[in-house]
Amino acid sequence: MTTWTKDELDRIEHADELSIAPRRDPGTLDPPTTIWVVRDGADLYVRAYRGRGGTWFRAARSRHEGRISAGGVERDVTFVEVDDPAVNERLDAAYRGKYGRYSAEYVEPMVAGAARAATLKLVPR
Repeated sequence: MTTWTKDELDRIEHADELSIAPRRDPGTLDPPTTIWVVRDGADLYVRAYRGRGGTWFRAARSRHEGRISAGGVERDVTFVEVDDPAVNERLDAAYRGKYGRYSAEYVEPMVAGAARAATLKLVPR
């Protein structure tokens, strides 16, 4: 199983935004969407602001593969759904810590039910 390098983790963690493009068919990617990304230990996570009904999230759940780009790192990834309450608690804190400088209008929905239920772990391929 492929893992993130320390350099990749650091660069992506310190990037403000991440570009995510779920795979449509072999060799084809959906148009990229800009989203927020957080780190928990040696793992990276994203959430869909619009919840499970969001366009990019539905596409990611359909194929479980895509490409991300952030901080000068571009990698193919596998999307793994997360529903562990302990992980979600840590991710809530990570979102508030990293993006707390933005308005609560943007941050609080990322730690609320809809976005929280649309959490994906990014596993490098």
